[in-house]
Amino acid sequence: MAGIDADRPFLPVRIAVLTMSDTRSEKDDKSGDLLAALIGDAGHILADRRLVRDDEQAIRQTVKGWIDDPQVDCVITTGGTGFTGHDVTPEAVKPLFEKEIEGFAILFHMLSYQKVGTSTTQSRACAGVARGTYIFCLPGSPGACRDGWDGILKYQLDARHRPCNFVEIMPRLEEHRKTAG
Repeated sequence: MAGIDADRPFLPVRIAVLTMSDTRSEKDDKSGDLLAALIGDAGHILADRRLVRDDEQAIRQTVKGWIDDPQVDCVITTGGTGFTGHDVTPEAVKPLFEKEIEGFAILFHMLSYQKVGTSTTQSRACAGVARGTYIFCLPGSPGACRDGWDGILKYQLDARHRPCNFVEIMPRLEEHRKTAG
């Protein structure tokens, strides 16, 4: 049965949060504020937090910098996952993925459907792994961020979650590089 195994130790994950928006500032970034609070409440470490415009190169550069930073284990983005002209988060981030986590998008849409019905089709939420760093791209609304965290990430980023979780395989994400050299 899935759940938290109290006999296992909690391992804090170092998480960076990136908000994409042409209209919000750090003062009114409700989704970024919510994610930062949820990360802290769960016992994880907020490694960094930024807000950038809906610009493909700026998004990619920021995420790439965190992939290169050994102090960041995971990146969570919020915003830019729709399909209007300004929504470029998947285009910016997916080329960085070495492996896509397709199940994240599927599960996000299943959870979202329960709350917003067929409107979930307007999100291109996605996730992947790049050089040992997890990347999760959520829509820009606080509700979608809460759904993604409460329904998926708070469990998969908890080393105590059974039967499996993302944290326990973190040490093995780069094993192919060690054996190739």
